[in-house]
Amino acid sequence: MKKKSRNSNTVLLFITIALFVVMYAVGCIVYKDKGFTHLQTFLNILINNSGLLCVACGMTCVMLTGGIDISVGSLIALDCMLLAVGMEQVGIHPVLMCLIVLAIGILFGAVQGFFVGYLGIQPFIVTMAGMFFARGMTAVISTAQLSINKATFFVNMANIKLEVPFGIGAYTNRKGKLQVPYIRLHVVIALLVLLVIFLVLRYTKFGRNLYAVGGNEVSAAMMGLNVKKTKMQAYILASFLCSIGGICYCMNAMAASVTQATGFEMDAIASSVIGGTLLTGGVGNVIGSFFGVLITGTISTLVKTNGKLLSSWSSIAVAALLCFFIVLQSVFALMKKRAK
Repeated sequence: MKKKSRNSNTVLLFITIALFVVMYAVGCIVYKDKGFTHLQTFLNILINNSGLLCVACGMTCVMLTGGIDISVGSLIALDCMLLAVGMEQVGIHPVLMCLIVLAIGILFGAVQGFFVGYLGIQPFIVTMAGMFFARGMTAVISTAQLSINKATFFVNMANIKLEVPFGIGAYTNRKGKLQVPYIRLHVVIALLVLLVIFLVLRYTKFGRNLYAVGGNEVSAAMMGLNVKKTKMQAYILASFLCSIGGICYCMNAMAASVTQATGFEMDAIASSVIGGTLLTGGVGNVIGSFFGVLITGTISTLVKTNGKLLSSWSSIAVAALLCFFIVLQSVFALMKKRAK
């Protein structure tokens, strides 16, 4: 049965990867004259979604336990506001502010994890309260839209361009200037987060515990696992990764506002589900979530490249894909149940 479960998970991951490849290939064919075939177009998807990638990794960890976290968008906004006010108005060093933001993320996750894990309150209710709290605290700190330009160290770090080695994918623009593809520092941070979480889930006891708790809480408890502690740790990790994502998001936006990252939690959930993570828990991996992020980013890029479509069409397309993968997961679950 374990082999069949692995096979179904592999099929879901394969479908996600194949969908991304087909979708991006279609974009290259249809919008070839608009530069969609340039390597920089793909790298821009990573640049624009580095924060989402970190959050999706954390969301995957929570969803593996059968939980959910809808507070991540508000926490991103709170992180950005704290960074902007702390660095621009108070004059705190960017490194110290980043450490403060990460510490707040850990504390935020510990509180939510305690309510979910030890008090047994529904994750949706707990994280909804967290969502309202974080968004409200963002408004308490400042209701103005703030830009980050005085924090020289942070600005310089955000503006670092890491060019692709050997000029791979370089091209000459319409002005005759050579353009060498590049990525930003926050993309490297996000990819490191992806690698670390992949290794944690695959090779550590904590990772196996997440799968076990999401698969069957009763069985996990009978095996001697501390289910309550595991759930709490999952939410701490998720909020910590969300704060890393908040820093990456801020490095890309270089601004903060109360309405920032609205709906970000839905993007993270959609990326995880499209990547093959089950809403019921026990199944999923961050590689699938990575391709889920690429799919949502590609959809947004296709809509923007078209130039004639409303931005809302990207949300409609993601919603349709989300429904498709939920139905697909249900079919595999039914097949697995009948096989037993």
